[in-house]
Amino acid sequence: MKNGKLKKFKVQNYRFIIQSAFALLCIWIGIEFHLFVNYLDTEGAASFYSRPPGVDGFLPISSFMSFYLFLKTGEISLIHPAGFFIFTAILVVSLIFGKSFCSWFCPVGFISELLGDLGRKIFKRDIRMPRFLDYPLRGIKYLLLAFLLYSVIFIMSGIALKAFLDSPYNIVADIKMYYFFAKISTFSLTVISILFLLSIVFRGFWCRYLCPYGAFLGIASLLSTNKIKRNESSCIDCGLCAKACPSFIKVHKVKTVISDECTSCLNCVDVCPVKDTLELKNIVVKKRIGRKTAAFGVVLIFAAITGIGVMTGYWQNKITKEEYLYQYKNVEEYGHPTDTKKIREMNENYRDGGESTLPR
Repeated sequence: MKNGKLKKFKVQNYRFIIQSAFALLCIWIGIEFHLFVNYLDTEGAASFYSRPPGVDGFLPISSFMSFYLFLKTGEISLIHPAGFFIFTAILVVSLIFGKSFCSWFCPVGFISELLGDLGRKIFKRDIRMPRFLDYPLRGIKYLLLAFLLYSVIFIMSGIALKAFLDSPYNIVADIKMYYFFAKISTFSLTVISILFLLSIVFRGFWCRYLCPYGAFLGIASLLSTNKIKRNESSCIDCGLCAKACPSFIKVHKVKTVISDECTSCLNCVDVCPVKDTLELKNIVVKKRIGRKTAAFGVVLIFAAITGIGVMTGYWQNKITKEEYLYQYKNVEEYGHPTDTKKIREMNENYRDGGESTLPR
């Protein structure tokens, strides 16, 4: 009876609940941020809503720069401090449980997965990109990642990095992102619509080919000691694991799944009909990790690290509503600075125009 109950357990049910809960959290953050921007737009006439710190999670480049600043100086940027902890949590989860953020938390990954499921219902199967296109297209996200890393790590000095993070542009980067979608151009809407359609036809199109964040986490996941292991002696070569894999990994052909495309969704483990044939294992200590343990593990690690940010007072930034009201008046004038000189000029013009409440 006990084995029968175990057989019915599907970690995908847990994963869907976690994905849905995180998506609802993102929607709530979006509503809170909308009310905050509405307060700024009415010049303080509307009811005041404080800025939700979780919006920092939608600024991955700024969050990465904050993380790199911390590595260089030990300093946490006070502009978007929550982004530093969110980025750190995602990285640590990836180092322990592989690229699990993509399949357990990421709202874009969740939408992409739902679109892929819709495509499977329409076409009765997953349509794969031809191999001669798949490999070069997968390289795009790594080129985007390489450009980002080169721009931040090799071009920007520590002074330029801190100057950018303290700049007026970075202060209102979340507001500019909000207006990108609130006042979306026809071109941007067309591109997003095309990506939606492509994600229905080709499962995970954005994640597989274009997401530099996923590329970064994929590389980090290779360092994880927890991998999907296949017991060759008990495997019946049914191929169900490969059919269930959303990343099209040939799980039934390898002993250990070592791939930057594996998102640790554990779909393959769920569908395996033979007990203890596919397992999540620590390849160093040779210890099996249960599916429930993995599910609760990714949540607890993420919650613990972001919780540290809350408890230490580094979650909410220290920018006052007066500061935001001042910055909001010039939000349309702030363009992305492209070099150290422009960053300095922006900061100097800002300081000449008004007093900042931020530490300098």
